[in-house]
Amino acid sequence: MAEEKKADEKKEEEQLVIPDVLPLLPVRDVVIFPFMIVPLFVGRERSINAVDSALTKDRLVFTATQKDITKEDPEPDDLYTHGTVSMIMRMLKLPDGRVKILVQGLSRAQVEKFVQTRPSYTVEITKIKETPVAAISLETEALMRNVKEQLEKLASLGKAVFQEVMMVLDNIHDPGRMADLVTANLGLKIDEAQSVLETLDPLKRLEKVNDYLVKELQVAQMQVKIQSQAKEEMDKTQREYFLREQMRAIKSELGDMEEAAEEMEEFREKIKKAKMPPEVEKEAFKQAERLEMMHPDAAEAALIRTYLEWLVDLPWSKSTRDTLDLAKAKKVLDADHYNLEKIKERILEYLAVRKLQKKTKGPILCFIGPPGVGKTSLGRSIARAMGRKFVRISLGGIKDEAEIRGHRRTYVGALPGRIIQGIKQAGTNNPVFMMDEIDKIGMDFRGDPSSALLEVLDPEQNFAFSDHYLNVPFDLSKVMFITTANMTDPIPEPLLDRMEVINLPGYTEEEKLQIARTYIIPRQIKEHGLSRKLVAFPDETVRRIISEYTREAGLRNLEREVASLCRKVARKVASGRAGATAITPKLLYEYLGVPKYIPEAEQEADEVGVATGLAWTPVGGEILHIEATIMQGKGQLTLTGQLGDVMKESAHAALSYARTRAQEFNLPADFYKDIDIHIHVPSGAIPKDGPSAGITMAAALISALTRTAVNKDIAMTGEITLRGRVLPVGGIKEKCLAALRAKINTVILPERNKKDIEEIPKEVRKQMKFIMVKHMDDVLKVIFKKKPKAVKKTPRGLRAEKRRKTHAAL
Repeated sequence: MAEEKKADEKKEEEQLVIPDVLPLLPVRDVVIFPFMIVPLFVGRERSINAVDSALTKDRLVFTATQKDITKEDPEPDDLYTHGTVSMIMRMLKLPDGRVKILVQGLSRAQVEKFVQTRPSYTVEITKIKETPVAAISLETEALMRNVKEQLEKLASLGKAVFQEVMMVLDNIHDPGRMADLVTANLGLKIDEAQSVLETLDPLKRLEKVNDYLVKELQVAQMQVKIQSQAKEEMDKTQREYFLREQMRAIKSELGDMEEAAEEMEEFREKIKKAKMPPEVEKEAFKQAERLEMMHPDAAEAALIRTYLEWLVDLPWSKSTRDTLDLAKAKKVLDADHYNLEKIKERILEYLAVRKLQKKTKGPILCFIGPPGVGKTSLGRSIARAMGRKFVRISLGGIKDEAEIRGHRRTYVGALPGRIIQGIKQAGTNNPVFMMDEIDKIGMDFRGDPSSALLEVLDPEQNFAFSDHYLNVPFDLSKVMFITTANMTDPIPEPLLDRMEVINLPGYTEEEKLQIARTYIIPRQIKEHGLSRKLVAFPDETVRRIISEYTREAGLRNLEREVASLCRKVARKVASGRAGATAITPKLLYEYLGVPKYIPEAEQEADEVGVATGLAWTPVGGEILHIEATIMQGKGQLTLTGQLGDVMKESAHAALSYARTRAQEFNLPADFYKDIDIHIHVPSGAIPKDGPSAGITMAAALISALTRTAVNKDIAMTGEITLRGRVLPVGGIKEKCLAALRAKINTVILPERNKKDIEEIPKEVRKQMKFIMVKHMDDVLKVIFKKKPKAVKKTPRGLRAEKRRKTHAAL
């Protein structure tokens, strides 16, 4: 106790000589406590000046810690106001200009104000005199012992605490000094250590240090636990490796497992290189371990081996980079296909979005159109324009759901579905995937493939498509799906709703001519070993081929006929009869024979009871000369020409309209009672249906009733109601082209079909006149050159009228 009192007296004497103004040395990552000796590296200009100022006087400096250690030149507000008066015990100048000093803390102090800031900080301080503990109580003694024990535990758990510190702690009986010493060696955060420094009451300071010790002890115990778990895992891995090596040695001694071991090692390497999603990779390693434990000749081993081969061969992370040069993509699309502006524009829009937004879902397009219009070849061109791989499958006639989702591995010969097979074939996870004939999918007891496609073609679901064979999710969201169909009617509504439908209605005669000239003829000449010098196709000949030897919306038969002509010329050239051959119309008949299709004959003159209608067919538009005739009878309506229910209803609606307007047509109110009406639509072997012929039937019927000829140079289409309203119909483009082919330049269309005229090629619109009507009355004003006249009574009709008048008089 006497020694401690002397030390305290000496301390008080030292404090007496501490001046009120001292140079300030900012320190960054340490809090200096009284009686703490610490080396410091000084490199900042202000700090070096502060050290020099202290060395020229009494070697005393005030050390204060920075609040933000990242600041290179701290301002007064960036420093804590509480610090420690320290003495510079040693100083060493380093070659790089820095100074290394050894300082010892002497006493706590607080900054009152900054006296100067240049060339170094000089501050006026107030010395803080610590309140000594009068007597060590039992509680204080217990707290001090607890701090020592916890520090010992912390040291035993791996905390770096010097043995000398533990020895010094055994000889310290002052709670305040113990708190300072423990804090200085505990490695606390700056704000926590500063909090201890600013706590002046020794007991409260020790309690705070005890709390920090408890926290550090818990952290250390958790670290030990984590390290122990990691060591156990490492030991387990090493044990498994050791056992596996032993097993390998045993198998090697048996002499029949070396190839299997090499195969398993190869599988593991492939699994790692495939860069599968974590859950898929886990399943792959699991199956590989199962295979390794099996005998190579076991039946299940072959199934697992095939399954693993599928997993490692799929392009889980392989993608092709899209060609985002819009000009180049447009050039490729234009080089492969003529016109089709809507589809080309849609593809270029997608590429534009991909250029601006890298993470976009692939579009799901559905091309609807008749055969031969280029739906499949268009998909191939889209893939080429985008720089992607192209995959095509045909869905026509499939009836088993497993064709889409795959078979479960429990079945013998099980395989993934055609979707996953196509992805593997492409070798990338973002190909252009075309599914042809989606409108020809069947259904039976094995399931409904169209329902399975709902997941494939839904952008909100296909990012985790689950094939029954793989039984792990595969991301299809990057795939650009394109489906094709001839009609939308057979496609289930939920499936159709998931796709963006783009119609390809077929080509006009002018478009076919341009396509033949630009694509078909050059291709066929090249494929048959000819050249432009040996064969020539005048435009007139091509037009004859289109109109007289083909009847289709597409181009397949046109290409066949051109190929046939090229073969004829090739045979001629191969026989030695060299020379240029121009395929004239006369030579065309010699090579291809008589025309296969004769266009509908033109009417030579206006006729009573004959009106020209327009119809839509899958191969394009057609004109119909609908005929109506009146004969003596009992009020019957006869319909012939293999008409469907809708056309029959249109005929009845036309008759009802005529009866309601009998007075306006100068007809007796009961005109229908003593006559029979026969309406016939030519080409009776071909089934016909639809509402488009409604106004044509009405025109032919009223013409026959009023004996007024219909203008032969006008064609018409539209649905009629009982009140005579004309409703819109479809296929306007094809119907107008059919009228033009028949040399009819005036077409009557429903008013609400005015918007569809824009779809007609511009060169066709210039040659035609369109008359828009809302009511059947508007139609009659146009088609009749003369005013309808009254129908003369037949003898039978006169006798019947006489009997009715006599009966009325009686």
